[in-house]
Amino acid sequence: MRKDKAKVLDEQWDDERVASFLEPRPGDGENADFQLLLRAYQSMRDSDFARFIPLFCDAGRDINALGRDGKTLLEEVSEHRYGTPYAETLKAHGAR
Repeated sequence: MRKDKAKVLDEQWDDERVASFLEPRPGDGENADFQLLLRAYQSMRDSDFARFIPLFCDAGRDINALGRDGKTLLEEVSEHRYGTPYAETLKAHGAR
């Protein structure tokens, strides 16, 4: 691996970086709130996700937003092998 492309492991995310996930990106027709949740889930460690969800809820976003397949993020992560801590965070903030 090139020296300038060293793999970063266990990087610490500051509050600004976690909060940046509240900024919507150009969508592809998917529910914007679901898209934000999904991107955070796919990008964050469970500890950072646990810091993000209160910010998401305080911003008036819908924690029960539906994806294209009609599932909430809680339903999605509940099917994943390592989704338990994410599901617990979602449930603690009103996801169903």
